[in-house]
Amino acid sequence: MSITIKSAEDVGKMREACQAAASVLDFIAPHVKPGVTTGELDRLCLEYMTDELKVKSATIGYAPPGYPPFTGAICTSVNHQVCHGIPGDKVLKNGDSLNIDVTIIKDGWHGDTSRMFFAGEPSILARRLAQVTYECMWLGIEQVRPGAHLGDIGHAIQKHAEAHGYSVVREFCGHGIGQVFHEDPQVLHYGKPGTGIELLTGMIFTVEPMINAGRREIRELADGWTIVTRDHSLSAQWEHTVVVTDTGYETLTVSPGMPAPPSFVAAKAA
Repeated sequence: MSITIKSAEDVGKMREACQAAASVLDFIAPHVKPGVTTGELDRLCLEYMTDELKVKSATIGYAPPGYPPFTGAICTSVNHQVCHGIPGDKVLKNGDSLNIDVTIIKDGWHGDTSRMFFAGEPSILARRLAQVTYECMWLGIEQVRPGAHLGDIGHAIQKHAEAHGYSVVREFCGHGIGQVFHEDPQVLHYGKPGTGIELLTGMIFTVEPMINAGRREIRELADGWTIVTRDHSLSAQWEHTVVVTDTGYETLTVSPGMPAPPSFVAAKAA
């Protein structure tokens, strides 16, 4: 495992890239409504990245070994789709839940974040799953500090999800990020406290739990990318990119339009 420790200058560049990625989610929020297609959301996001932000999408043409090239500027995962949904002619209906995942490249550095949205009025289950998943992400982030371990992050997420009767997807995880889209370490969203590598100041990685309302088993669709729950239950995901600081963490993917952190984070900050 080769983990890149970022300098203060590197962190500054990552902060700019991450805030640009988050601004895409702020921009697209009012466009998520019944009747819009995921392809139209993708078109709008690409236009914003290109014309307003002057950045590139990291996902268009992205093709890790064994995968066909991804065609979207964003990932759009609807309802029981867990992650990596390809934008297209899917029309959002009232009550649909949608994860939009954005990764951009700014001056050679990657910014990566995702957020849950609703088209119209969601079901109580969909709203609750999204809220608990958001809390899971922040409970994981709250473990981040020098001397802590990756297992502390995963344990906090798993404990909260399972306490609410939900399950944690295990086949996908958070990851180190910088000038490379995916790098070490892998950040599992389940685990035991005190296990895994020790966190050091200057590490940058994503925390992006995928939580299912039903069982954790998943399957891949024929497009080679889209992941869905095997039992067709709803799934939710949130993602922030964080850096380990001398005293704890900084969330790099902040933006004016992002939801407020849960009260337990605000209380700590105060």
